[in-house]
Amino acid sequence: MKHSDKIGQPRDQFKSRLGFIMAAAGSAVGLGSIWRFPYVVGENGGGAYMIIYMLALIIIGIPVMVAEFVIGRNSGKNAVDAYAHYSKKYKIVGVFSMLVPSIILSFYCVVGGWAIMYLYLTLAGKLTDLTPQGYTEMFAASSSDMLLSGFFFLLFGVLAILVVCKGISQGIEKVCSILMPALFIIMVALSILGSLLPGGMEGIKWYLMPDFSKVNSRTFVDAVGQVFFTMSLGMGIMVTYASYLKKDEDMPKAATITVVFDTLVSVLAGFAIFPAVFAFGLAPSSGPGLVFITLPNVFAHLPFGIAAAIGFYLLLIFAALPSAISLLEVPVSYVIEKYHISRVKAAVGVGFLIMLIGIPTLLSFGPWSDIKVFGYNFFDLYDYVTSNIALPIIGLAGSLILGFTWSKKVVMDEVTNHGRIKFGLKNIWYFSVKYISPILLIIIFITSIGMLKSEL
Repeated sequence: MKHSDKIGQPRDQFKSRLGFIMAAAGSAVGLGSIWRFPYVVGENGGGAYMIIYMLALIIIGIPVMVAEFVIGRNSGKNAVDAYAHYSKKYKIVGVFSMLVPSIILSFYCVVGGWAIMYLYLTLAGKLTDLTPQGYTEMFAASSSDMLLSGFFFLLFGVLAILVVCKGISQGIEKVCSILMPALFIIMVALSILGSLLPGGMEGIKWYLMPDFSKVNSRTFVDAVGQVFFTMSLGMGIMVTYASYLKKDEDMPKAATITVVFDTLVSVLAGFAIFPAVFAFGLAPSSGPGLVFITLPNVFAHLPFGIAAAIGFYLLLIFAALPSAISLLEVPVSYVIEKYHISRVKAAVGVGFLIMLIGIPTLLSFGPWSDIKVFGYNFFDLYDYVTSNIALPIIGLAGSLILGFTWSKKVVMDEVTNHGRIKFGLKNIWYFSVKYISPILLIIIFITSIGMLKSEL
């Protein structure tokens, strides 16, 4: 029986391949590329991390993404039921792939709220005539102002709920198809402007030149964690989105385009940010606030800086929204099909529940800033556990289910549309999903657990 977003109607689908790719890219790009990627690079020494990240992307990221596409489209169901499609004992994997994006969205709304808050601060003229240190102090002050940041946290969550209420073709597909190309154009412009700043070339050298003396076990854990975070793997998102795909879509091609688009935006974000870091004497490892500290410096020194800042923060919001709606769609699709309620009721109920879960992460920048769990505040704890532990485990489970539970013929028929599309690397992909990715993910998981214990 097919369930629908409105009871009694067929299940919604993406209308076009481009719409699906833009939605998948929107989920992948988002804040994971523009906000998280630069500061993770900064914390791990620059160019050496970039090499490790690219290898992780090719060896693990692309194979696991295609695998999740296969699982989702073959089942035509929400993430929970997709994993249980061939055996109910694997439903637990689907349950976790629904819970993890809910947790991620709970702290993602904090950062999305910052983007809206910075648009407001720009329009209010509060980001002009500040010193480089002044921008650092502004971020600390505004993010710890619970009334201000709490309002924008709520506003961002409501925007995501409104889009998800509209459904797949009329909401998610339309929004992503417009916003993703616009985001790419603005990132190209900002990367060019950043490289022209006095002293900016030093930032580019630091960004690109590998320094392997900075590489340790955490570098590999962070690289794989970033691959899963930015590519939305292990979150049930790609499984859920693929369940809305038509049977004639080329999944390997869609995965490749998604990865290329996301990687380009991630790399461009570094070119926009690190020249400014060095030009204004800031620390490249200054953490999650990097994009909210360095870019205002850039805008302040441009002839049309205010207009550029307004444009950037609008597009940062637009980049964050597709990721937020993809995270929200995972539990919403499950609730719709499990309880047979309307999309609007599911989106509103689930959305506000997730924001309640996110309140501790918001407070970790204010009155709860001194509360630590395993040495992390709530924001960093949510981020570390989901990105570096939970997501790789779910990706590992998906690879093992596809490689050892499904017959090879079923897998190959699904990934090649029963031989109607050419996928020359299908045997290499299958071997990677079945053996290489699981082995590497097990190693990463063991390493991440060991590091967590060492920090207690």
